[in-house]
Amino acid sequence: MSTVDLDAPYRVNPHEPFEALAHRCACLSGAPDVVRFVRDLAMHATARDALDAADLGETSRARVVAALERLAAAGIIVAEP
Repeated sequence: MSTVDLDAPYRVNPHEPFEALAHRCACLSGAPDVVRFVRDLAMHATARDALDAADLGETSRARVVAALERLAAAGIIVAEP
């Protein structure tokens, strides 16, 4: 079951200090560039919009979606109410 609804807005958990965010994102995602993507999530209406704006190839997009799943499960990113 998916933990991320790509049609919902997401942001970094406000209780997650930036230093911890960078470290945990890199560890959980396996890709340091995901940190930048996660920071920019709140600038978009939905996670899907953020993915579209990032103009990722199919393979990179799948990698980022998988990273978002891990980050949401770990509480690093949270859905906006």
